[in-house]
Amino acid sequence: MNSNHTSRFGYRCTYSRRPSRHVLTTVAAAALGAALVGCGGGPDTGARAEGKSTTTDEVRRTGTKVLWMGDSIAGAEGPALGAALKAGGVEFKDASSDGGGTIVASHEKITKMIAADTWRRLAKDAESFRPTVVAYQVTTYDWGSRDQQRAAYEKLVRTAKDAGAKTVFVPTPPIKIDGFYKKYASQMRTASPVAKEVADNSGGAAGFLDAARLWGTDASVKKAQRASDGIHNCQQGAASFAAWFTTELGKKEGFTPAAVETWANGSWTGDDRFARLKCDG
Repeated sequence: MNSNHTSRFGYRCTYSRRPSRHVLTTVAAAALGAALVGCGGGPDTGARAEGKSTTTDEVRRTGTKVLWMGDSIAGAEGPALGAALKAGGVEFKDASSDGGGTIVASHEKITKMIAADTWRRLAKDAESFRPTVVAYQVTTYDWGSRDQQRAAYEKLVRTAKDAGAKTVFVPTPPIKIDGFYKKYASQMRTASPVAKEVADNSGGAAGFLDAARLWGTDASVKKAQRASDGIHNCQQGAASFAAWFTTELGKKEGFTPAAVETWANGSWTGDDRFARLKCDG
């Protein structure tokens, strides 16, 4: 049975309801860790609760606190990412947003509304969570001209720096350009390259972790690890991304990520969003 959910901003989030299974066995977790070596990787639901916070001792061990931002694609990555970071002693807060999450206020009225809300949430999170890293996965709603995209990304770097944090940009994964996205495809194509330009010109205040090394650039191939909707990921894709991201971030922030087998088969695999995406695992 399909369920069409409309976000509070009017954009659709379409999932199909089907029970998911906890299928990341120890063997699969070990295989995942080995496979990721070639990619630069290494050894409002339960997703956010899984990795939202860690104990004081764990935080003291790394000193790193990651605020994760993006749209529903980032949200589908969040369950595993939170689990992986938490296992490595990194505090994590998922600030992704289904049907939104953009910081780019284009000429579209709806993106102005979404961006305004995202900036308000960021201000609150910066004050209450006090991240050391603001990680922003470029969203599928980052529509607008290059200048509008650049202005938003530069503002994010300044905002994070003022809050005592570094910015890490992650490009949008390859997705199926369906009827909803077709109108904005050309603008979506410029967003990640502009984010990289901003990071490169930030004087060290921001970095760009190129997840194309993990996903590739073609949503239709197996490497992209897309769910049946061609846009989001299932558990295996989430775990792949989490292992890759924590390894790459660890290099920059000076912490050692937890071994994949310590977190890959955790309770996050049963998160409701995977059932809504018709994930078998």
